[in-house]
Amino acid sequence: MADTGDDHRDLALVYRGPASTPGCPEAVAAALARSRWNLTVRFVGPAEEEPLSSDVLSRAAVYAQPGGGGLRRAYRKVKGQVPAIREYVATGGRYLGFCLGGYLAGETPGFGLLPGDADRFISSPGARPDSADDTVVTVTWGGLRRRMFFQDGPWFDLDPARGPADVLATYDNGLPAAVVARFGRGAVGVVGPHPEAPPDWYAGYGLPVPDDVRADLTQDLVDRVMSLGRTGGRVD
Repeated sequence: MADTGDDHRDLALVYRGPASTPGCPEAVAAALARSRWNLTVRFVGPAEEEPLSSDVLSRAAVYAQPGGGGLRRAYRKVKGQVPAIREYVATGGRYLGFCLGGYLAGETPGFGLLPGDADRFISSPGARPDSADDTVVTVTWGGLRRRMFFQDGPWFDLDPARGPADVLATYDNGLPAAVVARFGRGAVGVVGPHPEAPPDWYAGYGLPVPDDVRADLTQDLVDRVMSLGRTGGRVD
């Protein structure tokens, strides 16, 4: 990992390793690099230049957990880093979770970063789609209906008694699809579908590319999480 100097406020870390699927870390990294936050993006993981650890996380403005495979298998690959991730966010860091990263922000199993849990959307009442096939899902984000890539992602079961959360988007059955919340002094942003998916993801699965596919929803999520604190590496 390149050293960004004494002030590491602009460093974004993206997990890449056995708890992710090839292409997912790269899509998240590209979205972060395009953001207005002037982020230097680096990958962390067991085969990267630096591992996912407390020391490495302490230098980051934001940590992102991208999409991947099955939840339980992925959790086994990262459970050794759970204390480091929880400490990082609780003491002022920022966490972004996309699809599997959203599941992992929950607690059954997961990092326990949400005021509630994450659950399988396709098993919820009235869910469309209702199969695990790679497809396109419709959500309402900021009052507008938007279609985006979907790979058996979560919805977020929020418990107001455990703390407030801002629901950015909902699925057509009304369940939360994207959420921003506090964890300790830090910030957590999660999304079930893949707003970061580039057009070639759709084409690769023979899916129609939505007319409105672009980076704005990913940037909205990033902006919400980053704006919960200062522009720098710690949330107030």
